[in-house]
Amino acid sequence: MFDLSQDHEDFRTVVKEFAAAEIEPHVAGWDRAKHFPTDLVAKLGELGLFGLVVPEEFGGSLEHSDGGAFTSLCIAIEELGYVDQSIGITLSAGVGLGINPILTYGTPEQKARFLPDLVAGRALAGFGLTEPDAGSDAGATRTRAHLADGEWTVNGAKAFITNSGTDITSVVTVTARTGEDDQGRPEISAIMIPSGTTGFTVEAPYDKLGWHISDTHGLTFESCRVPAENLLGERGAGFKQFLKTLDDGRIAISALALGMIRRMLDECVAYASARTAFGRPIGVNQGVAFPIADLAVMAETGHQLTYRAAWLKDEQEAGRRSVAEVKKAAAIAKLYTSEAAVTATRISTQVFGGNGFMEEYPIARFYRDAKILEIGEGTSEVQRMVIARHLGLPQA
Repeated sequence: MFDLSQDHEDFRTVVKEFAAAEIEPHVAGWDRAKHFPTDLVAKLGELGLFGLVVPEEFGGSLEHSDGGAFTSLCIAIEELGYVDQSIGITLSAGVGLGINPILTYGTPEQKARFLPDLVAGRALAGFGLTEPDAGSDAGATRTRAHLADGEWTVNGAKAFITNSGTDITSVVTVTARTGEDDQGRPEISAIMIPSGTTGFTVEAPYDKLGWHISDTHGLTFESCRVPAENLLGERGAGFKQFLKTLDDGRIAISALALGMIRRMLDECVAYASARTAFGRPIGVNQGVAFPIADLAVMAETGHQLTYRAAWLKDEQEAGRRSVAEVKKAAAIAKLYTSEAAVTATRISTQVFGGNGFMEEYPIARFYRDAKILEIGEGTSEVQRMVIARHLGLPQA
């Protein structure tokens, strides 16, 4: 059913070898310096990772796929996340939040303008949904856009926006209130704002607990004007559009978390086999062996949930599964793997003891990176709400 094909496993090997050669030797230094490696983005593009779900006409490889393109993307995110979570989220957000909205809802002109460079890794795009006072309650969006004389005038602010302030960021799609519907509810639309547009300010990078290599900024818009044709998709459909975008992103975050769990398992097995205490490896002690066994259970369970959700997504794209099935599976996978990843880093830090608290070991970096997995692309609480809704439980 959703077992990975030999082609998928061969692709995993390619990404794994790339990450070991191009990322692993540098990542600790990049993390300390909070350096965003623009040249690496270009290499990810050359490897074809940004184009896995994109048609050939825009530089992607979708027509060459035998199916399972979204599964391939999840494999790439998992393997990058195994080496470093910031690099994994750069790809995940670059495709899921940058490319996919344009690919799914863009006009032919919008696609031709932005997609080739995004797919090639020559550019990145962001998606501005979250605001200082509108996170899980995305319907409380305060950013506004007014259409007059063939232009949108945008005013407002966004928070925690990935890939929004790099040297190669070309455009950020933002959600904004563009009016009200017949029942007086906010009309939310998506508008594309190219980098460098007058009135569009990228704030200083955040001083974050983790994801030090990932590019994350707040954005402000003050009388920011863009042409009317920068509307992405239908006017008033922005809420529906970003909900679909988040469904895909939740599966990608699950893959990212799975990479972390696998890394913690491998690190702990190696350390517990080599580290000695009282004249024998610490792994012979049940107090060490049992938590590591739990990591193996997390990795296996996370794999099954993640790739079942990815398979359902590929099947849905082929018209063989429903959107509802994907939404439920995405929420379950994201909830389990993100919470398991946080637990996995805590266990690993304990196994490593004092060394787990030292930055010379990767455990500390992964420990810092883990918590955001329970927050981004919908908090754990939101995932439980989605699952409960799909179970048919009464809703408020």
